Amino acid sequence: MSEELVEKVKEALTKVADPHMGISIVEMGLVESIDIDKKDQTIAKIVIRPTNPGCMSAARMAMDARNMSEKVEGIDKAEVTVAGHMMADAITEMVNK
Repeated sequence: MSEELVEKVKEALTKVADPHMGISIVEMGLVESIDIDKKDQTIAKIVIRPTNPGCMSAARMAMDARNMSEKVEGIDKAEVTVAGHMMADAITEMVNK
């Protein structure tokens, strides 16, 4: 079941584009990982790593990723972590409030 959900979340994330490039964050390789919580199978855990540690669009992409993932049937909540960005902690906290 969790592999199916991972694939559905990945498919949903193909609809999230890098605003500067106009290309899916999946296609650009910005989605580092997608996991389904082992205890609560309705929570998706996503790690996004922008190509630029100062990317001005990281927060927007992370929020869009959360919103699109939470539209997937079977996912009640998405937790998005931004990695490798100079404001990673602040963006991650803001997106997951």
